[in-house]
Amino acid sequence: MYNRPYRFEFFDTASPENYTLLRPNFVILCYDITDRRSLINIQQVWRKDVTRHYRVDGEDVPVMLLGLKRDARVEEPGVIYPQEGYRVAQEMRCDRYAECSAVTGELISEVFEDIARTAAKTTTEAGGLTQGGCTLM
Repeated sequence: MYNRPYRFEFFDTASPENYTLLRPNFVILCYDITDRRSLINIQQVWRKDVTRHYRVDGEDVPVMLLGLKRDARVEEPGVIYPQEGYRVAQEMRCDRYAECSAVTGELISEVFEDIARTAAKTTTEAGGLTQGGCTLM
């Protein structure tokens, strides 16, 4: 897009004190597909915080819901299947939904390509909408 190189910065915001100081152009909310509580936490806490704290030029930043540990999915109660994850992403008005596995590498390159493509759409021909390139949280 725009036939130019991009620089992406990723931040893991495990620290509850500092995440509101970031000014991302794109947010990735991750959950563990084997732990329903992690998806509920995104629905009840994190999605609302993202909507409240992150806007660029008066618009909400794009949000991806990303299911992790795809390799650990087994048929048992509490496991989240892709259809449910996608439905929840739609209910939360997320822009993208994906799943991947860091252990097996399944869908990793597709997820990064989707992240890059979506994040690039948050830029202008002159560059990023914020100083320092495209920031992903």
